[in-house]
Amino acid sequence: MVWGAARQRPAGRGVFCQFAGLSDVSISQDIPVEGEITVPMASQSQEEDFSTLDEPVKDTIMRDLKAVGKKFFHVMYPKKSTALLRDWDLWGPLVLCVSLALMLQSGNVNNKDDGGPQFAEVFVIIWFGAVVITLNSKLLGGTISFFQSLCVLGYCILPLTVAMLVSRLMLLASGGTVTFIIRLIVVITMFAWSTFASTAFLADSQPPNRRALAVYPIFLFYFVISWMILTFSPSSA
Repeated sequence: MVWGAARQRPAGRGVFCQFAGLSDVSISQDIPVEGEITVPMASQSQEEDFSTLDEPVKDTIMRDLKAVGKKFFHVMYPKKSTALLRDWDLWGPLVLCVSLALMLQSGNVNNKDDGGPQFAEVFVIIWFGAVVITLNSKLLGGTISFFQSLCVLGYCILPLTVAMLVSRLMLLASGGTVTFIIRLIVVITMFAWSTFASTAFLADSQPPNRRALAVYPIFLFYFVISWMILTFSPSSA
C-alpha cells in the first residue's frame, strides 16, 4: 500500500521537493557565467579597440610604408625571423618587380618591339617563378601558406634590384672589361644574398629530408634573374 501511495503522489510535487533548497543558494561573483551580453571596456586590449576605419589616410599609408621598410631590413640583414611570414604582404614584391622590370627594359621607346615585351618577360618570370616555387614547396610538405611564400620570394629580390641599379649606373658611366668584372662581382654577391635570405626564411618550413629539393628551385629562380641583370648591356638600352 505504501508503494501504491508513492505511485499516486503527483509528479510536480516530487520535482518541487528536489529543488526546495535552491532558493537559498546565491551565485557567487567568483563563478564565471557564460553568455554575458556586455563586456567591460577595461578587459579589451588596445589592439581590439583600434580600428583603421577611423584612422586618417596619411597614418594608414605611413604604417604600411613602415611595415614594408621593416621587411626590407630583414631581407638586407637576413636572420631567422617570422616577420615576413607573420605579417605578409605583396606590396613590396610588386614594387621590386616593377622596378626591376623597368630597369631591364629597353630605353628605345620609339621602337614598338622594344621595352614592352622585355618588361612583360621580367614580370612573368618573377611571378610565375615564385608561384612554381611555392607550389613545389607545398607539394613537398611545406608548412607555410601560399602567400607567405610569395611574400618571402618577392622581398628577397631586393638585393638583385640593388645589383641592377648599380649595374645600370656603371653602364651609363663607362663600359669595358673592368666594368664587367665589377658588375659580375656585384651580381654574384647579391645573388648569394638573395638565395641565403630566402632560404633563411623558407628552409625551416620544409621537412628535413626534403630541404634540398625545396632550395634547388629557389637557386634557379634567382640565378635566372641574376643572369638577366648580368647580360644587360647598353645596346639593349
